[in-house]
Amino acid sequence: MKEVNEQCPNITRIYNIGKSHQGLKLYVMEMSDQPGEHELGEPEVRYVAGMHGNEALGRELLLLLMQFLCHEFLRGDPRVTRLLTETRIHLLPSMNPDGYETAFRRGSELVGWAEGRWNQQGIDLNHNFADLNTPLWEAEDDGLVPNTVPNHHLPLPTYYILPNATVAPETRAVIDWMERIPFVLSANLHGGELVVSYPFDMTRTPWAARELTPTPDDAVFRWLSTVYAGTNRAMQDPDRRPCHSQDFSLYGNVINGADWHTVPGSMNDFSYLHTNCFEITVELSCDKFPHEKELPQEWENNKDALLTYLEQVRMGIAGIVRDKDTELGIADAVISVDGINHDVTTAWGGDYWRLLTPGDYMVTASAEGYHTVTRSCRVTFEEGPVPCNFHLTKTPKQRLRELLAAGAKVPPDLRRRLERLRGQKD
Repeated sequence: MKEVNEQCPNITRIYNIGKSHQGLKLYVMEMSDQPGEHELGEPEVRYVAGMHGNEALGRELLLLLMQFLCHEFLRGDPRVTRLLTETRIHLLPSMNPDGYETAFRRGSELVGWAEGRWNQQGIDLNHNFADLNTPLWEAEDDGLVPNTVPNHHLPLPTYYILPNATVAPETRAVIDWMERIPFVLSANLHGGELVVSYPFDMTRTPWAARELTPTPDDAVFRWLSTVYAGTNRAMQDPDRRPCHSQDFSLYGNVINGADWHTVPGSMNDFSYLHTNCFEITVELSCDKFPHEKELPQEWENNKDALLTYLEQVRMGIAGIVRDKDTELGIADAVISVDGINHDVTTAWGGDYWRLLTPGDYMVTASAEGYHTVTRSCRVTFEEGPVPCNFHLTKTPKQRLRELLAAGAKVPPDLRRRLERLRGQKD
């Protein structure tokens, strides 16, 4: 990572999001034409690898990806140049460095199926995120969503933020990272199978070991998963043998996570329910810890898939929600799509991204203190995202609140309007 940063200092930045239980730093490589800052209207994407320390291939692929992006940018490759100028990319090669160190000491031949999987505390990080599925589904069953309980950005449960909660430092570091950066798209790289899985990872029926449990954005998740699987050479090899007893090639190498096996507290489900980010899991190889000589072929198997997946952040709509009077962006405005029971919110500059498959949509922007605005937005098969901007007008109540807070006199037109409103209520 240090070498890549030295070769491409203008498009890279290395930063640390926290430490493992043993004190190893969780380093991220950021790649963008303006590293270190969120550019208005530019989406943020991430790849995370090494959540299970003995699944080493994802770690190596992200190191190779950052080298490739650096070299091709210097060469002037148009595809890479566009990717780095229109997107801010974050690469976390090793989420569980303690587990990797354990697996590495044993080596490729002896590491086995589980050694190094957990962090140093014995915690499986992919079961360690807060279960937000259960409170959401209970609220849905009680008819409380979305009017009383939101269908997005569910808060962390009280038990989860207690000092003695069983939450790994690696998990806390990633959650803080998710909350700090307005990620739109992500993939979590694993090993031991050859398939792409998508949320929900947890079955809705509590006692079910596996059960089809789609999200409200099932069409988007199926598309994202199919894009990676369809451009992965190993997954598309008609002569490949199944890794284990289940042959995922019969399903296009794509499966709903909960329909494979239930995973409470997964990073994918948490990312979808706690942030704006859509995340899938990529199982890269039958072998969790391949030999070094196999890495060049594994890179060729995944190179185009890694690039094409990042480019999917352009699907759907994007725009800025602004105050009609000041033209300033409105942070935390809610973007709702008619017919999809899952909303997203704007970043601090008022910009947002909403991944959608082609179609016609009625989209609503709302924010506290503003009149709601609805407009139609058409997503085509052309490469996007399709611009869908909003200008919101403050309500009279909000304007009055701001004037009184500033110690100003209420304008006559606003006073008359407020009097009319009071008369209508009476």
